[in-house]
Amino acid sequence: MLKTKVVLSFPPSSVEEPITYHLIKDFGIMVNILRASISPGKKGRMVVELSGEESIRSQALNYLESKGVEIDELAAEIRYLENRCASCTACVPVCPTGALDVDRNNWKVSFFEDKCVVCLSCVDACPYRAVEIGPE
Repeated sequence: MLKTKVVLSFPPSSVEEPITYHLIKDFGIMVNILRASISPGKKGRMVVELSGEESIRSQALNYLESKGVEIDELAAEIRYLENRCASCTACVPVCPTGALDVDRNNWKVSFFEDKCVVCLSCVDACPYRAVEIGPE
């Protein structure tokens, strides 16, 4: 079974369609939604992990493309630059998985790479540029 993380960008015309339902029901693809920003009538974006057999996965990706969904492989990781971090904690509340957390005893921010889903929220939140996007 192949697992891959991708970013799906939905055009406004496809946002209200049950696309993830069809991936699961029609193609047997397991869809783990890591982050989503979708509003009716507007462009939507989802970061998902897709799991399934490679031949079926190809069919599912073709289905997405037929619906106008742009598919981008998640080919990046978050790099935490401790030497730049001022432990201001601006990144902590925007991290949906707890990959960035603060020790309440010493107020030091820590990064847990295994929890990170590369949603990129921390990159915009950090005023010190202590988190950045890097290649995997």
